[in-house]
Amino acid sequence: MAQANGGVIGPVNDPQIQAENITPFTGTGTFTTGALTTTVDALVVGGGGGTSYNGSGGGGAGGFRSVACISVSGSTGYTMTIGGAGAANPNPQSTGGAGGNSVAGFPSNPITSNGGGGGNWDDGTNGGSGGGAGAEGFEAPGNNSGGSGNTPSTSPSQGNDGGGAQRNQGGQGGGGGAGSNGSFANSGNGAAGGNGTASSITGSPVTYAGGGGGGVGGAANEGGLGGPGGGGNGAGRPTPICTAASNGTTNLGGGAGGSAHHPAGGNKNAASGGSGIIVIKEPEVKSAPGIWSMNSVYENVKAGNWTN
Repeated sequence: MAQANGGVIGPVNDPQIQAENITPFTGTGTFTTGALTTTVDALVVGGGGGTSYNGSGGGGAGGFRSVACISVSGSTGYTMTIGGAGAANPNPQSTGGAGGNSVAGFPSNPITSNGGGGGNWDDGTNGGSGGGAGAEGFEAPGNNSGGSGNTPSTSPSQGNDGGGAQRNQGGQGGGGGAGSNGSFANSGNGAAGGNGTASSITGSPVTYAGGGGGGVGGAANEGGLGGPGGGGNGAGRPTPICTAASNGTTNLGGGAGGSAHHPAGGNKNAASGGSGIIVIKEPEVKSAPGIWSMNSVYENVKAGNWTN
């Protein structure tokens, strides 16, 4: 039906308003955009790395990537794949499992955040963030190196390096987080995990992708603290009981805490990393198609309903 609108002929119109929408994925699923959505922002965090039994560095945090203004088509489905937690390895002189990759499957701009490297008894392993090194290993006395983060390379970087350890003297190095490298361990205490990074995509700040702390290296020493953002604490021996390594936090992509390797130094348990997460943000959209009278435009602008 048409009508005269101050001399302009056209249909009866109403502005279309689509509210801001935030959709978190803690498991693999399909994201369907709103009818008016043309761009989205995405946070993609991979799964954190695990650790192994009887002496390992802290697990590396999952990769952390935040991307704005991704082009999409309204009412279209896109696959979101969540990286799983790196497994705890029950075998001594071994490496914890790597975290799984998280993938936001937008064809125009697919975003992959790689899983964190597993904590190792020897040199740390590579990943979205590198796993921490152990204080044992096959090399002659010297330093064991942490794993490389940002593997494969992305820009900006998705993660940092794992911490190293002084062979036969230090505790295990912490895994790198999204915000900093893991620490180097040379005192018998486990080293701290790398810090994670905060994002406010959900409306309030949350820290993701913290590296796991290293396990204790000596009989009376303590495990390293996990990095902020879900990193697990390393095994230690605070009085009066021995504490076990803790898992990375689920859906924060935290790395696992490292296990103790000294016979009297604490629990030798392996720990698992934390699974990843994807968060998609659709901005508010206002649309006003069709033909409008100036009076109608003016009234809708006053009411805050007019498109920009």
